[in-house]
Amino acid sequence: MKKIFIKTAVFLMLVSSLYFCGCAAVEGAGRFLDGSVFQEKRIALFKALEKNGSVTDMELAITRNKSNVTSIIITMAKFPMFKLRAVSAGEDGAFNLSSLEYLAGSTHGWIEYSLELIGEGMFNPHDGIFEITEVETVQITKGRIHRYDTRITGNEALTALRNRRERVQAITAWMLSQQVPSFAAEKEFSKYWEPRLFPEIVPARKRPLDWLQEGDERQKTEDIRWNHSYTQRLFPEELQIVRNSGTMLRDWEEALSWIYLEYEWNNIVELLSSKIKFSKIK
Repeated sequence: MKKIFIKTAVFLMLVSSLYFCGCAAVEGAGRFLDGSVFQEKRIALFKALEKNGSVTDMELAITRNKSNVTSIIITMAKFPMFKLRAVSAGEDGAFNLSSLEYLAGSTHGWIEYSLELIGEGMFNPHDGIFEITEVETVQITKGRIHRYDTRITGNEALTALRNRRERVQAITAWMLSQQVPSFAAEKEFSKYWEPRLFPEIVPARKRPLDWLQEGDERQKTEDIRWNHSYTQRLFPEELQIVRNSGTMLRDWEEALSWIYLEYEWNNIVELLSSKIKFSKIK
């Protein structure tokens, strides 16, 4: 019993360290766990130049693995939870998108997955011009879930991640239909949406004024008395059971970065579809 307690405590300390140090630390841990950190070598690194009067904080790395496959990896400072991977299709600078690789942590653990992409683009290392001409998300093809000291892999993880993706897409589609302002960062996104999605768990001063009305029906699930009447007033039918069961809250607590990424996905694609000028720094 003592050994189990020590093991759990050490794990929680590791997760907390990764979470508060940021996604870069989590990414390092994830890449170390699956060995990918040793499988490819970076041969060039480019940084996006100023665009339309504002700095686009993006980096583009060209890597080569042991099988001599050349890849292009795009990262964005605003979205440290993911990177886009493309495979070089020829010397003319053409490439084919292959995957979106996600890795982010929370106080509950961390999630990693690879989402298959279909698309193509061009990158000329000589003039630094980058552009994606087409992109389409397909399906999560692999992933792992680390929840406290439990590690979920294989088909079990794949099923859980695909189901969560359906829920994330459903909630973000509803959010985007509400015509709310854009958010500069994940923290702002969370600050705006959490009181509206879960008024039951935030301080009273942050709750919407009309979240509790006379005659509202409240039922307890997992120690939280959810206001089912508020759920019915605010959410479409397909999201009501997800909120009332506490599943929406679990998704929010364990995969906030994923929800924010899905919320901003169309803006990301729009940015990458414009011509971006990169300069070689290494």
